[in-house]
Amino acid sequence: MGKIDMRGTTICCIRKNGEVAIGGDGQVTLGDTVVKHGGRKVRTIRDGAILAGFAGSTADAMNLFERFEAKLDEHAGSLLRAAVALAKEWRTDKYLRQLEAMMIVADRDNTLLISGNGDVLEPDDGVAAIGSGGAYAKAAATALVNHSDLTARDAIREAMGIAANICIYTNNNITIESIDKEV
Repeated sequence: MGKIDMRGTTICCIRKNGEVAIGGDGQVTLGDTVVKHGGRKVRTIRDGAILAGFAGSTADAMNLFERFEAKLDEHAGSLLRAAVALAKEWRTDKYLRQLEAMMIVADRDNTLLISGNGDVLEPDDGVAAIGSGGAYAKAAATALVNHSDLTARDAIREAMGIAANICIYTNNNITIESIDKEV
């Protein structure tokens, strides 16, 4: 598989105190040109029970998003089983191997990063990030989770803002979705 070019987006997910939140910026680029400022790269699935964010080629990411939803249907809504099935198909299917995208998916209990290399990774610290500004967002999110009283949602907003101030392929038009604590 070729190098995945993650320019043009930042996705970050934080799990803290029973809440999980995922955020993504809105900048969409074509080469070195911004073509859209308000792209929506974060979605909810299953009536808000599952969060998903994607980075990479837009068409490829949308294809993977649709395939992930189909895998959820095949596996009775099990996030982990659907993620493993998608990663397996992604790695072994001749067409899918060409897709250049990554996903972060989360439900009330799990946060998973899914890649085209067949990886399904669960972060140790409840923080995951992908895309061009992913390293900046992850560093900021980790610091905020460990050294602030911010909620997961508020920490995402701050971490994404920090990434947007550093990464030229990330903007401040942030979309955040979350799953609150069970009451």
